[in-house]
Amino acid sequence: MSTEVTLRELNGLDELAQAERFQVEVWGEGERPDNSDIMLSLQHEGALLAGAFAGDRMLAFLFGFPTVTPGLQHSHRLAVSPEARGLGLGARMKWFQRDWCLARGITRVRWTYDPLRAINAGLNIGVLGANAAEYFVDYYGAMPGINAGLPSDRIMAHWQLDAPEVVARAEGRAPALPADLEPVAIPSDIDALMAADPQAALAARLRLRGVLQPAFAAGQAILGFDRATARYLLGSP
Repeated sequence: MSTEVTLRELNGLDELAQAERFQVEVWGEGERPDNSDIMLSLQHEGALLAGAFAGDRMLAFLFGFPTVTPGLQHSHRLAVSPEARGLGLGARMKWFQRDWCLARGITRVRWTYDPLRAINAGLNIGVLGANAAEYFVDYYGAMPGINAGLPSDRIMAHWQLDAPEVVARAEGRAPALPADLEPVAIPSDIDALMAADPQAALAARLRLRGVLQPAFAAGQAILGFDRATARYLLGSP
């Protein structure tokens, strides 16, 4: 895709309605999108609604809103169009979010994600430098679309925007991780595994749950992710 891509805040109800439709396009029929009226109200109360556009075409969407904790934003949605995969828009949208937050005195962002999705772990942990130490079993209950078929387990990523390791990544430098971290493997493509062998996908879910829950309870955290081998790296924060 050679068209120039622009990242910016969404402006007006029409673009918020476009974002509502975009959520279904990305995550599939049956997805319960955040509606444009709610997003408009939250934007007026300090939420971040942003998109990546090629001309008028939305290629990515990000939604984060304030929390009861000062200086902390909850990042609720990040979606990238299948036609724009490979452009690095997920990372670009998150760095846009970081700049937006820091300009407003927000220094920490958190969000849930499926720990079995290696592409998300690679972005959240490996690229952005977030960490995680909270596990939620079947967080959303049964889900439609691309999330259907497995318990909706989630972990909470915490992104300290001004931490030295995050600053280094924002500047294009990759900080070294401790050598004694414990690797925990996940499937490299959970969607492909789910399509080929749903029982193996369920076993992977339960196996990872059985590793992360006691590790987090013992005070360990996910501190890194090896994208080449699809392995989390656990250690003491």
